[in-house]
Amino acid sequence: MIPVTISIINQKGGVGKTTTAVNLATALAAIGKKVLVIDLDPQGNATTGFGMSKGNGLDSSYGVLLGLTEAEQVIKKTYVNGLFLVPSTIDLSAAEVELFSLPDRDSKLRKAIANLKYEYIFIDCPPGFGFININALNASNKIIIPLQCEFYALEGLAQLFNTIQGVRNTINNNLVVAGIVLTMYDRRNSLSAIIANDVRSHFKNLVFNTVIPRNVRISEASSHGKPVILHDMKSQGSISYIELAREFLSRESQNE
Repeated sequence: MIPVTISIINQKGGVGKTTTAVNLATALAAIGKKVLVIDLDPQGNATTGFGMSKGNGLDSSYGVLLGLTEAEQVIKKTYVNGLFLVPSTIDLSAAEVELFSLPDRDSKLRKAIANLKYEYIFIDCPPGFGFININALNASNKIIIPLQCEFYALEGLAQLFNTIQGVRNTINNNLVVAGIVLTMYDRRNSLSAIIANDVRSHFKNLVFNTVIPRNVRISEASSHGKPVILHDMKSQGSISYIELAREFLSRESQNE
């Protein structure tokens, strides 16, 4: 089994990366896929999003990333059948500095997860650019970019695509963008529609048809340590992530 490894990435914070990683992974596990989420953000929101405690030192994605711990030793089973997690820790904040001095600093994560047996691996990336995210992109074959439907949404996207191209040219020529998902869409706000139209005009079919709305149930779910799909399956946020999973799988089948 060769997993499809997907980095959920955007250098901007607060755009729905973790929410997308948690709920897309949950939706796939719910239909019988074997899924792993790797929380690479020092804030650990994906970890708490599954109601789990953050790792301590080596017993976390920090230990895996630095090559100090075998990935299999830190993988935790979530309460979602078929869904597993490598938890985060605040120690990841120091990883950028520690990776700098290592000769294989760009490929530590790829080597660490090379033999894991999952159908899908989602990597929840921190904001910004650095060795942590370079490791994530090097370990991945696909990228999903959550893009908030607000005024500054497009700022930095050019830089992100330049980074992706740089990774392709140097260390991972198999890397492709699976899609851009529009998040926090507010139907009452005409600006959301304008931003969505601009993004679709520029990126065409790269943008998922499914749009994730601004939805209070999504925020509630996070505070309860649950994916919104489990918190309130009938909410618009839950329905949208289920539809996104369906569209993602449809695109995957077309690319086989």
